Order: sequence, then structure tokens, then C-alpha cells
Amino acid sequence: MSNNPYLLAADSPDACIALLRENPSLASGQDEHGYSLIHAAASYNHLDLLRTLVSEFKVPVDLKDEDGETALFVVETVAAAKVLVEELKLDTTIVNDEGQTAREKIESEEDYPEVAEYLKSLEGETSSSTAANGTTNGTTPADLPPAPEGLSVQIGIMNEAEDAGEPDPEFRRRIEELASREDFDTVQGQEALRQLVEDAILGTRQE
Repeated sequence: MSNNPYLLAADSPDACIALLRENPSLASGQDEHGYSLIHAAASYNHLDLLRTLVSEFKVPVDLKDEDGETALFVVETVAAAKVLVEELKLDTTIVNDEGQTAREKIESEEDYPEVAEYLKSLEGETSSSTAANGTTNGTTPADLPPAPEGLSVQIGIMNEAEDAGEPDPEFRRRIEELASREDFDTVQGQEALRQLVEDAILGTRQE
């Protein structure tokens, strides 16, 4: 039987694991193109080998090839994608040298639409989780510009018991409009924020 770990990873994953236990240093090796056993195991859907490489041999799950692509870029099944993402915690937002995520590349090649759909569904979960943790459109409170001088702004999550009533639709519209302005963090933007806060405090509404 061949002692080439890449051939074994493709055709005989159990034999590949046995070879690695005899020569553990082979586990994290890469060929001249950066192709690794993790890429091979993911591509050929050999899930036990994939798990063993990471858990037993401590191969970095985000190992990249010469194109900056992780094993997620070469998966052909949803099962392999789930092992990488859900079990081994591979970051789905990693981009290759062309600036594509795994989902974007797989989607563009149109070979495995079910995998692209699965990865796309995770992006929705990430957005929901982000919102639940007090962020908006990927922006955390720490990322926001400082409040205008003389004003103190406290950001938090209000529960239903603390909600005194429905927010003023016009006030909500003005907040959204202000937040979307390109000059939000400039002097003009901060002055608009100051005016908006003063209007809210005084209970007035700008026509």
C-alpha cells in the first residue's frame, strides 16, 4: 500500500490515520501548492479523518493553501461543511486571496449549491447573534464615535418591562437617517446628533 498520505487521504482514510500515528509529523504537512491533508479529507468527505487531524494531531483547522483557501473552500457535501464549521469551529468569514469567502466561491462555481445554501444560512444566524449581543450591522458600541462634548450616551438593551411605550416613528426615522450619513463622525454630523438629542430631551420634533 502507498505511503503517500495524500493518496491515502483520498482512497483509504483509515490507512492514512494509521500512517500518521507512525509519523505524526506528516499530519500538518502541505504540498508545493499548500494543499494539506485537511483539504483532502474535507474534499473527499472523510469526516473521521478530518476530526482526527484536528483533535488528535492538532492540525490547525484554518490551514490555508497557496490561494489563501481553507478546507471549507473545497468541501463538496453539507456534512463536511458542518463538521468544519459546527464541530471544529472553522471561521466561515475567512476570505481567499481574491477576497471571496468559501460560500461566495462555491456559489460562483455553481457545483455544490446545497453547500453554498448551508453556508449562506449561517450568515443569517451570525447577523441574528450579532444583533442579540448589542451590535448593529456589525458595529459594536465600542466602534461608535464618541458623543458630542457635554453629552453622555449610555448604550444597552432595553427589555419589555423597561419599555415605557412605542418609540416616536419620526424620532426613529431621524436616528436611522443620521446613522446612515457619511459625515456622521464629522463636526457637522456630531452637531446633528447633539440637536437630535436635545429635541428628544425637550420633547420637540423638527418639522
